[in-house]
Amino acid sequence: MNTIPEIEMQDSSASERGFDKPHLVWIQPGLLKALDQATWIEMTREIRMRGWEVSLITTGPSCVKQINDVEVECIPTINFYFLRQAVFNLRVFFIVVNRREEIDVLLFHQLTAPWILPLKLLRRFRNDFNLVFVLDTRTVPMELKNKSSLKDRIRTRFYQAIGVAGNFVSDGQTTITGRLAEMVHIPQESLWGTWPSGVDPERFKVSIRDRTWPGEKDAIQIMYIGILHYERNLMQLARAILRANQDGMKFFLSLIGWGTEQPALEEIANRYPQYIDIHHPVPHIEIPSCLAKAHVGALPFPDLPQFRVSSPIKLFEYMASALPIFATRIDCHMDVIKDGNYVFWAEDASEEGLLVGLHQIWEKRASLQQMGMDSLKAVDSWTWGKSAEKLLQALEYGIAKRRVDVEILSKRQPMTRNN
Repeated sequence: MNTIPEIEMQDSSASERGFDKPHLVWIQPGLLKALDQATWIEMTREIRMRGWEVSLITTGPSCVKQINDVEVECIPTINFYFLRQAVFNLRVFFIVVNRREEIDVLLFHQLTAPWILPLKLLRRFRNDFNLVFVLDTRTVPMELKNKSSLKDRIRTRFYQAIGVAGNFVSDGQTTITGRLAEMVHIPQESLWGTWPSGVDPERFKVSIRDRTWPGEKDAIQIMYIGILHYERNLMQLARAILRANQDGMKFFLSLIGWGTEQPALEEIANRYPQYIDIHHPVPHIEIPSCLAKAHVGALPFPDLPQFRVSSPIKLFEYMASALPIFATRIDCHMDVIKDGNYVFWAEDASEEGLLVGLHQIWEKRASLQQMGMDSLKAVDSWTWGKSAEKLLQALEYGIAKRRVDVEILSKRQPMTRNN
């Protein structure tokens, strides 16, 4: 498999770049929900720390509000999916037009892409409209075909269409991983950079400080934080936990989140409360305190294309919390962990494969704390700061490229009129 080369790290301070403080408008058309807000909030913080002005625009009551001390602009909309997207993106359109002279880069995702085309057409006829359009792809539809709803199937078709049309609505593209860029067929010349998920290790020091490691007779606390959808393979993990306890080992599984498989998981948790517990989603700021109660972080995802190309935030949060990792041996996990000695691998995502992994954890339970410290050391390569540097280099390349393109166009226009 061909991989996209990593971008070389550079200092992204405004003074080092040699131009005025650039302005990024970042469009996030969905709600910044409790468990998945870190990408936008933490990256906005890091980008601002590196000398950029960032306008993060999302849905919500009309106001400028603070989320974890990060300023966010909210646009009110209506509670009906397709009309909600239309209203939100139409209002974004007018915001961008009104601020066109002060914006350098417009960063957007698949759901906003169709609304960028009129802006790109408008740019052709306005000398004061030189912002750069960058399509950022962070995910592909995750739903299993036999579990997907009509809405899921429509969204899948939409994402596929945007993958084909991405070059028409953007000047360049960024993705979460090189594998994803290949999956959605982004041409090499259009791919300006890849920037993975990350973590702020400082926020997770409380996890390390407050954790009590298990004694010889204590149960090992396995924790998963994230979406509880069918495709995440959590029911297989729950059943493996039950079998491990039946085999004389001591494990307790905590699941924190919501999703399509939640009712079935709650049913098994109600039958076996001594082994499994489910909690509703918590604000992102509370995740470190939750992970303080864990001894191992779980990633039981199956080996499917949509998971191979991902960069799961929860992996880095487990690492920042100094937790050993229990993960299936799939590309997105192996690309990060490689030959790290802080992981228990499940060779496949079946109940049997996960049970074998649990046996390994039980046999090495005396080493959990040391493995956790090794996990913490490895997270230094996966911070939001490192991701911000990669994204900014891609955006700076786009700004420079756009300036060259405008200069070339301005020199050609007189020749066209004379002809």
